[in-house]
Amino acid sequence: MGSDAKPARATKATKADKSDKEDKSKVHKLALKGSAKLVAEFFQYSIHTILFQRGVYPAEDFSAVKKYGLNMLGSTRLPPIPIPPSHPPPPCSLPLSSSSPSKVPRQLTNALPPPPVSSDDQVRAYIKKIMSQLDRWMLRGKISKLVIVITDKDTGEHVERWQFDVEIFGRPAKSKSSKTSKSSSSSSSSSKPTDQENAASPAEDAAAAAPEKTEQEIQSEIAAIFRQITASVTFLPQLDGDCTFNVLVYADADSEVPVEWGDSDAKEIVNGERVQLRGFSTSNHRVDTLVSYRLAD
Repeated sequence: MGSDAKPARATKATKADKSDKEDKSKVHKLALKGSAKLVAEFFQYSIHTILFQRGVYPAEDFSAVKKYGLNMLGSTRLPPIPIPPSHPPPPCSLPLSSSSPSKVPRQLTNALPPPPVSSDDQVRAYIKKIMSQLDRWMLRGKISKLVIVITDKDTGEHVERWQFDVEIFGRPAKSKSSKTSKSSSSSSSSSKPTDQENAASPAEDAAAAAPEKTEQEIQSEIAAIFRQITASVTFLPQLDGDCTFNVLVYADADSEVPVEWGDSDAKEIVNGERVQLRGFSTSNHRVDTLVSYRLAD
């Protein structure tokens, strides 16, 4: 009478492999968190840079600071932004009307009425609220796009649209792809269980394919983007009159969206010109920059 086979104990090598994978997972999570914070900080500086360079904030509100290896402008009343060109466009008034979406743009519905440019405390609190939610979505890997839209206050026409596309390396494969892969593996009689177990997942492959960069290299790429934004005043039409701005954040459909954020349209530029600018990447994220603008009449 045959006895039942006892389950094999895990070998030391198997335990070591499992421990090694867990360690790598922890390191990856820490790296992803640091990368998410870096991208969120880049977005914050981008918002202020664009608003300043395009004349939404007056130049006299800022003083020099250092960031990304560049001479930047900062203020005790407003967050720091890069130094402007010698002759910046005339300032526009700034209302409090922001937006954010989850795949569909969402609007901050409980925003205060538009303040005058001098209401720095309200403006700063408003942007801080946007960034607080942006940080949460970035850390959860939910953001696919951030858009800054400048709108003519009198006509309501969108005159500029700055778009930052976000790609996250090492995203888990979609369920449909996983099922297809599983079906293909099971149909192959030559595949061994050990081969399937040792095969790297699509997420691991994507993470491994991401180029390793030093912090200095990443900072250099970011600095190049800000130089382009500063230089954009040479080809972008000058903004005349009063302008408002909107910040749209595109997040995954399953993202938690605060009740104060409402739906909004995409605020596209009708018959606008498009210019692709530089991008930057970390080991976990890729950000590409595009500006659309309305041609002067």
